[in-house]
Amino acid sequence: MGFFTEMFARPRPQEHLRYRAALALLHAMSNADRADIGIKPADFPRVAREMSIR
Repeated sequence: MGFFTEMFARPRPQEHLRYRAALALLHAMSNADRADIGIKPADFPRVAREMSIR
């Protein structure tokens, strides 16, 4: 049980918050906007990870 307590008690890294914000931004874009920059919904996790690292 100590593992779960430690896992949930630890603060999340800042990258996680930036990743969620980037993912929300990508989901909020229209299909036309996505087509303009050339990404598909399958690319969202990769693109959001790259955005959160910067």
